[in-house]
Amino acid sequence: MKRIAVLAAAACAMAVLSAAPTFADGSTSVPATGKWLINLRATDVIPDANNPIFAAGGAYTGLNAQVGDSVMPTLGIDYFFTPRISAEVVLGFTHHTADAVAADGARTKVHSTWVLPPIVTLKYHPFPTAKFSPYVGVGANAMVFFSGEDFNGFTVHLSNHLGYAFQAGMDIPIQGPWSLNLDAKKVFTHTRATINGGALYSNVTLNPWVVSVGLGRRF
Repeated sequence: MKRIAVLAAAACAMAVLSAAPTFADGSTSVPATGKWLINLRATDVIPDANNPIFAAGGAYTGLNAQVGDSVMPTLGIDYFFTPRISAEVVLGFTHHTADAVAADGARTKVHSTWVLPPIVTLKYHPFPTAKFSPYVGVGANAMVFFSGEDFNGFTVHLSNHLGYAFQAGMDIPIQGPWSLNLDAKKVFTHTRATINGGALYSNVTLNPWVVSVGLGRRF
């Protein structure tokens, strides 16, 4: 259902793009100038977590920690040092649920949490005046967990962590200062889940894909 929401947002964005006026050369619009680009995006954060849960002594419990994805709005703020070099800060909150999953697929809800996952990247735009302006980026990420809720008799503490990220995407001019943005990031980060005061623990490799579609405006 969450991925359907992202696909629906992408379809709406493409509809806006197709409705934009075209010029004799077939382009939609000359890319806008300005040092700031603000993108409002629909973002799906998809963790890649499936890690063993251990008892305090190190014995495997037969359970694995899995973390669900989250679709939320995010805000990307780009500052252009030159037409080809920019720095972006991505801001937003996501909400995730962690389950303990047995070998037979039985699933027990353990914890849910809000996450503040800001990402800062340095981006390179090789063709800034093209009809489709691609970019790549690399940067840093922080995972800050807050407002957690425990379930089924578990108490969970999640450690915050600093990680790194790779990014690729495309800005597609629509008209004037407006553009369509398609963006994907791979974030490398993890957390240590301490359960029931240390009676159980899991080193959870999150490493989420962060996939977005949005509408941007250049200033």
